[in-house]
Amino acid sequence: MRWLPLLTLVLMLPLAACATTRPATYLVETKGPYQLDTGDAVRVTVYGDDELSDTYRVDDSGAVAFPLVGPVQVRGKTTNMAAGSIAAALANGYMRNPDVAVEVAEYRPFFIQGEIGNAGQFPYVHGMTVRAAISTAGGFSDTADRNHAVVYRRQGDQMAKGTVDLDFPIFPGDTIVILERWF
Repeated sequence: MRWLPLLTLVLMLPLAACATTRPATYLVETKGPYQLDTGDAVRVTVYGDDELSDTYRVDDSGAVAFPLVGPVQVRGKTTNMAAGSIAAALANGYMRNPDVAVEVAEYRPFFIQGEIGNAGQFPYVHGMTVRAAISTAGGFSDTADRNHAVVYRRQGDQMAKGTVDLDFPIFPGDTIVILERWF
């Protein structure tokens, strides 16, 4: 009976080696604050001036055309940073101590293609996953790989590519490709 605990330990050791605690790694980034880019619409509130408070779209150059001050660059900035840039532009001869808030009114779309019902661009909803994007696009085709997808995401000046599972979070501007399964 003394050898039973030792035998149990020896038999359990190979099973423990089979367990994996390594987190999944992807080439595309999943963390960080949301950064504005072309196609986003932002709601700008200038406290004390209702005429300047409105919704503005980020244009192809990455700027919002703001009254009085002209284009203000917001590409790659968070909403707090964009509010600071607009406030600084207004403080440069137009207003004293402007109090500006910026929030995302409408996210830029995401794109999906491959083995799905309807390929194309669709409106992004905050917190969306690959699975939700597939549902938005009409679901899988009969020959789709139902376990993985390829996500392309702009990171700085480069495009990153990663093979991900269906619960991977997507961001506005991502391109999702659903591949064909091979038997």
